[in-house]
Amino acid sequence: MRGMTSSTLPLATPVPVGRDAGVIGLVGLAHMVSHFAQLLLPPLFPWLKDALAVSYTELAFLMTIFFFVSCTVQAASGFLVDRFGPRPILFGGLGLVALGAFGFAASPNYATMAMCMVVAGMGNGVFHPADYTLINRKVSPQRLGHAYSVHGITGSLGWAIAPALVVPLAIAFHWRVALAAGGCVALGVLLVLWIKRAVLELPALPQGAAAGARAEGSFGFLRIPAVWMCFSFFMAYAGVLSGVQAYGPEAARHLHQIPVALAAACVTAFMVCSAGGVFLGGFLASDPARCERVVAAGCGLAALIALAVGTLALPTAAVPVLFGAMGAATGVSGPSRDMLVKRSTPDNASGRVFGVVYSGLDVGQAIAPLVFAALIDRRAFVAVWLVLALLQVLMIASAVSVRRVRRGAMAVA
Repeated sequence: MRGMTSSTLPLATPVPVGRDAGVIGLVGLAHMVSHFAQLLLPPLFPWLKDALAVSYTELAFLMTIFFFVSCTVQAASGFLVDRFGPRPILFGGLGLVALGAFGFAASPNYATMAMCMVVAGMGNGVFHPADYTLINRKVSPQRLGHAYSVHGITGSLGWAIAPALVVPLAIAFHWRVALAAGGCVALGVLLVLWIKRAVLELPALPQGAAAGARAEGSFGFLRIPAVWMCFSFFMAYAGVLSGVQAYGPEAARHLHQIPVALAAACVTAFMVCSAGGVFLGGFLASDPARCERVVAAGCGLAALIALAVGTLALPTAAVPVLFGAMGAATGVSGPSRDMLVKRSTPDNASGRVFGVVYSGLDVGQAIAPLVFAALIDRRAFVAVWLVLALLQVLMIASAVSVRRVRRGAMAVA
């Protein structure tokens, strides 16, 4: 059009909400399967103990296998995501989770169950690199906070759905039926994503980013200090989650003489309020400039609550309330936490960065139980809560360090 200059060209058409919602919904559905797989076996341990003639320690070792394999695969699968795209890797992960679950259902002995756990762990390891690459490159920047929020909430739903599905089926039918049903869930989600696969198609990287990837090599992203700060953040976060879910209620029960049923309700309060906090955190993360402050405020409040539970004389009814408050404070920081990683991630290395960073979760989940279990065995119940407070402080320090050392605009691979 004559007379139109670059300053008068029309603005790009905004991305429709429906398109972003489709990507967010499908990625969230896949993420639900990841958390579903993590709690598929533990609720059935009472049945498996007798059926396989093993101890609870041997059954717990199956979960060690799962998270060790998941950690290794998570760091490696990011390279595959960046090379081949997230969609086929995500499909492969869902297929491996389904195959592992069907293998559990058919396992004649403990050794076979362990081999199937390797398969399921491999499937679980691909979700974070694939999910976050799709979100970061397909969802509009102004909706990223909400995308991270939905991603976190669907993960919590997966944790909730697994025991709610497998325990009733094991009671009504058989534990093998329950595990086969778990495989059907993963297979059903894979089918949905396959039908909607066009929504998950990823556009090619800009030529500049692709050229940067070729110039810098595949491991250049490891030189970004913020990547390792984020890794340490997630390792500490996994320690908090493991401690609160498995050991915090027992420590609180002894410190405040609360009944066993109420101690169990503390975990429910933490998880439900955490999901609510994640929802609110999606709105707070809409402004990337304040992400570090949101993380610091949420973790700081959670640390103060942990200190209160561990050192103050509290009425019985206040304990689950404080668990809920701690869950809400931790949850609020979740979407801003993911935004911190995104802001530290070159476009051409999204899968690799998220794979390495989120492998910190698996490392933390492998180490933390050893620390907390030792404290419980020594009846050091106050120390359990002091460690939880310390981990929250380490999360704050990691978030502040990310702000200080965040990489420049140069893309690395």
